[in-house]
Amino acid sequence: MYPEEIVIPMKEELTDNGFSELLTAGEVEAQLTKEGTTLVMINSVCGCSAGTARPGVLMAVANTEKKPDFLTTTFAGFDVDAVRTLRMHLMPFPPSSPAIALFKNGQLVHFIERHQIEGRSAQMIAQNLIGAFQQHCN
Repeated sequence: MYPEEIVIPMKEELTDNGFSELLTAGEVEAQLTKEGTTLVMINSVCGCSAGTARPGVLMAVANTEKKPDFLTTTFAGFDVDAVRTLRMHLMPFPPSSPAIALFKNGQLVHFIERHQIEGRSAQMIAQNLIGAFQQHCN
């Protein structure tokens, strides 16, 4: 597990901007049973997360009219049970962090894996997500 002093500032980049944390397996299950769209940012200490994933997610949410009903995050290597449970809902995709998932009525409808984040700018990630929001969100 990663040290809290490293993780907390990375978590706050999202929670300070309206994201709710999914800290337990129960919270993941409860969130994914809600009707509507849920964006889940699987946060990470990985440099690509700090450099492009979190800023890309925030940019997408700030620059579109159609947004997910729920903005959530969980932290790989820290919120262990929550991430393990979430990954069951991401099958058949292999574990990936950072990663960004969009669920609609509990079903995965869009997923950005780490290899789709690495080497991409925050703007590219935001455009990818805005397209998914346009397609799946009200």
